[in-house]
Amino acid sequence: MIDEAGTRDTAAAMAGAARVWLDTLDPGQRETATGHAPSGDAGTDAERRRWFYTPTDHGGLSFHEQLPPQQRAAMQLLAAGLSRPAYVTLCTVMGLENVLDATEGFTALFDRTRGRDPQAYHLRIFGEPGATGTWAWRFGGHHVSVNVLVVDGAVVATTPFFLGADPATSQLLGESLLRPLGPVEDLARDLVRSLPAELRARAVLLDAAPPDLVGANRTDPAEGDNWIPLRGIWRAPFAAADRWAELVEASDAIEDRTGIAERDKPAVALSRTPAGVPASDLDAAQREQLRALLATYLRRVPDALSPITRYDDDAALDRVHLAWAGSLRPGEPHYYRLQGPRLLLEWDNTQRDANHAHSVWRDPSADFGLDVLGAHRAARHLS
Repeated sequence: MIDEAGTRDTAAAMAGAARVWLDTLDPGQRETATGHAPSGDAGTDAERRRWFYTPTDHGGLSFHEQLPPQQRAAMQLLAAGLSRPAYVTLCTVMGLENVLDATEGFTALFDRTRGRDPQAYHLRIFGEPGATGTWAWRFGGHHVSVNVLVVDGAVVATTPFFLGADPATSQLLGESLLRPLGPVEDLARDLVRSLPAELRARAVLLDAAPPDLVGANRTDPAEGDNWIPLRGIWRAPFAAADRWAELVEASDAIEDRTGIAERDKPAVALSRTPAGVPASDLDAAQREQLRALLATYLRRVPDALSPITRYDDDAALDRVHLAWAGSLRPGEPHYYRLQGPRLLLEWDNTQRDANHAHSVWRDPSADFGLDVLGAHRAARHLS
């Protein structure tokens, strides 16, 4: 159960950090760094509801546009809104931009002067941080998207929450490996491999894996949705036509490598009725492994904000379904999702020879706090 007092304490800490950051900005920076207060109106709230996980403009003030003390204040806000493990993972993901740049021979540009850039992360505050009214913050860049909504001094939404890693696995000194999202992958694979043959056949939707998250970066995932090609997950086409053509070519190549025929796409499409195997069919050890897997997503926020204790209830856990697509062998392309009431978790590791991972935690009924905002707006209107 969500700790209401804890959500208020966390909201107060975030509001304080947000105000400190805003107070460091000059008028020009502040104009870029702020947006319309969250509302139930789709028009005025449209920008807040946009999110990305590609190296595009995520909207807001980038670290390039901030002085070091301002960057530190921005990171303080992140630290206030994330669990310590999630904060460390996020910082590692940002740092991987330098590793990825080397992997690609320091050539990627996209629509800027450096394509793989640990400074190309953006923070935006929507509304006025405080104990009353609505305000929100969004932090994003390549493989990071954090979205938080506060209403009347309480945190009411922390999704979508995206973390990726490219490379997903890197060599370190001492014959060790850096795998920022390793358990997010391994726990799921081990769980599916532990299933008896009949259950495994139900869990594995397709022998090939979709090339990306099936829900993609949609504001409101819906019945029948499927992945969006890479070229569709950018804020806008590039001004330089030749660079945009390169991205389109890369996007098409990723599609071709899936080996998924058009007739097979419905097998992995989103559905209101969860696909795969329900936790009610798992044995005791498998259920505990599922709880551990859920924690790799739901403990990305401080304990007071996390819904993880919901799944201490066996009846709630029973309604979570596990579905898989692709190979069950490590190092080969694969995808999975966990779905249940107020829950949609997706993972894929398919691109760059299965060394490029994506993971997202979503609450389809309440992403961006749209359920709360609608009720809040109605109450204010009636008053």
